[in-house]
Amino acid sequence: MPRIASPEPQYLKVKNHLREGIASGHWVAGDLLPSEGALVAQFEVSRMTVNRALRELVQEGLIERVQGVGSFVAQLHRISSTLNVRDVHEEIVERGGQHEARVHALLKGKATPQQAAELGLKRGAPVFLSLIVHLENGQAIQCEERAVNPACAPDYLAQDFTRITPTHYLLDVAPLSEARYMIEAALPGEVEAKLLGIGRRDPCLVVKRITYSRGVAVTTVKLTHPGARYQLQGSFSA
Repeated sequence: MPRIASPEPQYLKVKNHLREGIASGHWVAGDLLPSEGALVAQFEVSRMTVNRALRELVQEGLIERVQGVGSFVAQLHRISSTLNVRDVHEEIVERGGQHEARVHALLKGKATPQQAAELGLKRGAPVFLSLIVHLENGQAIQCEERAVNPACAPDYLAQDFTRITPTHYLLDVAPLSEARYMIEAALPGEVEAKLLGIGRRDPCLVVKRITYSRGVAVTTVKLTHPGARYQLQGSFSA
């Protein structure tokens, strides 16, 4: 069954409130933002929810957190245009759409030479593999081919990825410390074209990403999007 969620996750309400306040100039570079406790009371959510919103704003370079002091709007020279690690489910929900995930493979395999190099493992070492297609309002927009380091997410194969995305799960069990991207225009392979319902000559946007937690490679993933159905979006404001 497809996962059905509220139109806007609770942490996004907090995150968007702070982001909009910064963009509008309500808070400017160097300003102290409301405390975690104040945000918990204002939005009637858990401290964990507020913490996630603040953590993502730090990852995007919009705020800085000082232990024991609070969160501040980042100085202009510290703000950069970045590709944040986004959960496709949340992207779709933000657009007002409905997300559905179809799991085509979820198994234990042996690392290929490339996967081993990317994950810092020996060739042939055990890895967890998944192949998932994500749909927006019934139309396939992303083919996700992923290899996971079992040491970082030992329960990966036990998850129901029709109800929680791999990105969401992995960010919870292995907090992100670094990500490396490569983005290219390419034609789909035979399997990708079939799963996405497109032709072999239809151009695609392909994102390849390796994510790390505390210096250890957690996962390497290839995300293939039909060029006619997907746009890679971001924003930057001073």
